[in-house]
Amino acid sequence: MKEIGLNLYSIRNLIATEEDYLATTKKLKEMGYSYFQYSGAPFDPQRIKRVCEETGTSIRLTHMDKDRLINETEKVIEENLYFGNKNIGLGAMSWDTLTDESKCKEYIEKYNKVGEIMQKNGCKFFWHHHNFEFIQFANGQPVFDYIIENAPHINYTLDTYWLQLSGVNVLEYLEKLKGRIGCVHLKDYKTKFFIDEKEIPRFVPEIESVGYGVMNFQSIIDKMREVGVENYFVEQDNAADLPDTLAQVERSVKYLQKEIK
Repeated sequence: MKEIGLNLYSIRNLIATEEDYLATTKKLKEMGYSYFQYSGAPFDPQRIKRVCEETGTSIRLTHMDKDRLINETEKVIEENLYFGNKNIGLGAMSWDTLTDESKCKEYIEKYNKVGEIMQKNGCKFFWHHHNFEFIQFANGQPVFDYIIENAPHINYTLDTYWLQLSGVNVLEYLEKLKGRIGCVHLKDYKTKFFIDEKEIPRFVPEIESVGYGVMNFQSIIDKMREVGVENYFVEQDNAADLPDTLAQVERSVKYLQKEIK
């Protein structure tokens, strides 16, 4: 695999200041990362543009503030276009909306309208899902499937880990979302484990990186290519909490470069 991106949220502890952001980006480029998702640090379009220009890298996706996406859509578009990014996303839906079906559907429609505005301005809106979108409405339909069917202006940042944890077939959902997945998060999955008889999700980056869990990334990435994915971001949610953050994301990019055709 040649071009590989990283969600900077993974190394958020190393990009808080412009100096650190610049130095870290240079190191990531040397590792083999060629583009990035910007999230996990203060959003400053001028700072982002300066670092991109100095390092010869690009931002291909951002996660923006929930309220700004709705209330300042045009301004958010303008800020992202300033440093050359046309893919603008929501990091996570509000958990409290899931307790009320009508409220949840209203919430989804608001972001569908955000997506419509972005589309008219040459951009795309991306929804980053977790496992809780697979909670079902009263009729048995998962929230995720409702979004697919009723919000045509929403695109998806598909996350391999969260799909696997949800118990659905990753390849089937890739096919179901064909043409609407411009960006993906590559994140591995380790077998479930328990603490005091309670099942706990386990991120592979606690001890390992992409390619060291149970997911078949060759078949997954082959399918992603087939359905039109353009941007592949490694994401390791808690690499920032580990002693050697950069070593965690380096293992991921090396695996993808060596093992994925």
